[in-house]
Amino acid sequence: MDDFVAAVEPVLEEMLKPYKGERAPVTRIPEHGRKHSDVLSEMEAMRAKEQARWHDGFASGAVYHGDDEHIEFLNQVYALNSQANPLHQDLWPSSGTFEAEIVAMTKAMLHGDDEVGGTVSSGGTESILLAMKTYRDHARATRGVERAHLVAPSTAHAAFDKAAQYFDMGLTRVPVGPDYRADVAAMEAAITPSTVALVGSSPQFPHGVIDPIEELSELAFARGIGFHTDACLGGFLLPWAERLGARVPPFDFRLRGVTSMSCDTHKYGYAAKGTSVVLYRGKELLHEQYYKTASWSGGLYYSPTFAGSRPGALSAACWAALVTMGEEGYLDATRRILDAARVIRNGVDSTDGLEVLGDPLWVIAFRGVDIDTYALLDRLGERHWSLNGLQNPAAIHLCTTLRHAEPGVAERFVEDLQWAVGEIRANPGARSVMAPIYGMAATVDTRGTVEELLDAYLDTIFKTV
Repeated sequence: MDDFVAAVEPVLEEMLKPYKGERAPVTRIPEHGRKHSDVLSEMEAMRAKEQARWHDGFASGAVYHGDDEHIEFLNQVYALNSQANPLHQDLWPSSGTFEAEIVAMTKAMLHGDDEVGGTVSSGGTESILLAMKTYRDHARATRGVERAHLVAPSTAHAAFDKAAQYFDMGLTRVPVGPDYRADVAAMEAAITPSTVALVGSSPQFPHGVIDPIEELSELAFARGIGFHTDACLGGFLLPWAERLGARVPPFDFRLRGVTSMSCDTHKYGYAAKGTSVVLYRGKELLHEQYYKTASWSGGLYYSPTFAGSRPGALSAACWAALVTMGEEGYLDATRRILDAARVIRNGVDSTDGLEVLGDPLWVIAFRGVDIDTYALLDRLGERHWSLNGLQNPAAIHLCTTLRHAEPGVAERFVEDLQWAVGEIRANPGARSVMAPIYGMAATVDTRGTVEELLDAYLDTIFKTV
């Protein structure tokens, strides 16, 4: 198996190091500083080379707004606040002002009352980590739980596994039903005396379907444990989709059993990358998230999230995105995204040999019925599409954004999809690059090899030569 990883490493290097040979790597601080103009020119060349695929709508998710005017505006906001650090509220009280109002706007959108509070984090993973650590610490303090336990559907984000690993928590992953939604009865059966929280997604990342949040949160309420709605992906789209008449089941603080939520402002909130919001029902939980110490010789120290110093410019840009989009802007953006997703879903449905998984609104997951799904992923890559490969079952998804709502983009995807299916049928012996890797990941005996491959992937990113 070491031979397999070694054989793949050159492929990874070719993919991850496109600038190799085009520029000399910098491995030591230069003796004489470079000119500003030279550095900017180098970065501009990289930006120009990388921009086309996401800007022209070939990427799944990744960039959720992408309009040049919007990006330039956020860049200006960032520049104005580039030195701000929320750790030093005495110097930059504006940072606290922006973050407090981001939390207030987000909780109002999600029907949070005065009891609900929260903080701004660096992204969805940190929001989830913070919430899970909060449940662990709260249960330890109030129930004497020595090793906290979580119950989550198999489709819940990998950040919940990361939280369990980082914070030494137990985690039971429960298989989902045939509709790819969480199985309420199975979730209930997995609850133990040490369970501190149940998890549901709105929507879950792989198939874009919304878990039965109302039933799950009522179960958690009845059992006296926490319930976390992971709305990182949908928190800034579902409220507006509901107002536009889409079928959106309740998922937020209107449900009494929902005790926390994660909601990414840097996705469909259209903020710059690096912000999210985590919310709690009640100060008791929120205060478990805060870090504070009164015994350090360096003075009183406190921080609301994991980081100490943080880029206040990102919070300023987030606030600016929310207030300039406004309700009207979010409604219009959501309408356009849902329209584009409808074209994409209809295109998949009308393509012989493919099927859509579940009943998604805008994250369209599909698989081959009688063709190799991963070969389809490879063929679409030949047409420049950067899509998400899924496993268990083998599938592909396209997370629809405003990039796909640009004229002709959704239609181009459907055309390329039908071309790719035709190519596979015309060349049935062609092998998929991804199929053997995902195949190994699906078996216990070889899963470790795939994890070694992921180690190699990360190692390659940090290579300079």
